[in-house]
Amino acid sequence: MTFWIIAGALALGTGIVLALALLRGRADGEAPAAYDLRVYRDQLGEIERDLGRGVIAEDEAERLRAEISRRILAADAQLRAGGEAGAQPRVAGIALAAFCVVVLAGGGAWLYGQVGAPGYPDLPMAQRIAASEAARADRLSQAEAEARIGPAISAPEGVSEEHLALVERLRAVVAARPGDEQGLQFLVRSEAALGNMAAARAAQEQLVAVRGEAATATDHAMLAELMIEAAGGYVSRDAEAALRAALERDPRAPTARFYLGIYFLQVDRPDRAFRLWRDLLEESPDQAPWVPMIRAGIEEIAMRAGVRYSLPPQGRGPTAEDMQAAAGMDPQARAGMIRGMVARLSERLATEGGPPGDWARLINAYGVLGEQEAAHRTWTEAQEVFAGDAAALATMRAAARSAGVAE
Repeated sequence: MTFWIIAGALALGTGIVLALALLRGRADGEAPAAYDLRVYRDQLGEIERDLGRGVIAEDEAERLRAEISRRILAADAQLRAGGEAGAQPRVAGIALAAFCVVVLAGGGAWLYGQVGAPGYPDLPMAQRIAASEAARADRLSQAEAEARIGPAISAPEGVSEEHLALVERLRAVVAARPGDEQGLQFLVRSEAALGNMAAARAAQEQLVAVRGEAATATDHAMLAELMIEAAGGYVSRDAEAALRAALERDPRAPTARFYLGIYFLQVDRPDRAFRLWRDLLEESPDQAPWVPMIRAGIEEIAMRAGVRYSLPPQGRGPTAEDMQAAAGMDPQARAGMIRGMVARLSERLATEGGPPGDWARLINAYGVLGEQEAAHRTWTEAQEVFAGDAAALATMRAAARSAGVAE
């Protein structure tokens, strides 16, 4: 209510000021034509004085008298037609003043009703964080989230009866041998291919339980992804726990970071989602599956987080051909290829420069390769290049911390 009182008072006050200016603009005193007559009479006097001093000749004085006399007759005719007072109508002035008040006050209220949020309460940062924490505490479990979706969907079109029979046989084998990791892996892929995400989630959950402490960050990230898919995009309490477990094992796990960003958006923490997605975007090749979605929404998320952010240009990461070539290599050859790409990136930054994301990528790459000295040297140089740019330094500091070369 306080907002409406203040906004209404400002709009009304502004309208009143404009209205008074319009009403006072009526020429209640001397009309413009009367002023012109006085000026012309003064000019006639100036002509006589100039003639007496010999400044102008008699014929020039006569010509000037005739011209000014003509102007006097025109001004006198205008004065007789318009009257002694100004010609601005009083009614028109009042109408225009009222129109200004209505447009400012009423138009402002209408515009706010269209694009604003009438009735929405003030949300200080502390209150928003408290509301987010309450939303986190009220998150549904995985079972509750899946129950909202309803029964499993039918098999996709084109799936043969023979394939369905094989999957059914695989289910029976896994049920008979619940500790068979390979069978569980096959079952996860088969159920997901059929669109039975709840069953795929259950099989992956069983696989993680079988592996226990040996379960990798990828195992937990896949479990979280299947949970989210089975819940129709909702990140449940159990899915969040799986994401946290993945990040405990690998703080840079990209899939886990991506879905954790979605979780933060769902609990109204765009600030935390932005930081996660910004770093992930600037570290990822353009071909990464999460990049298009991040690029589509991160600027709006940054605005909600109160951060000015511009998307980095595309086309700086490894190509799809590079990724495919690296996938088919033995570990030693793959490491050599990675070192080659890192060397090219380092050379380009040294000769041409680049955005903060490229520097962060290089620092992170050196950290992955175990070249701490090179990572530290790059971080030191980056601080000199981007001195005074707090946002750029924050991006690169995150990579430096990941590489172990910054506090």
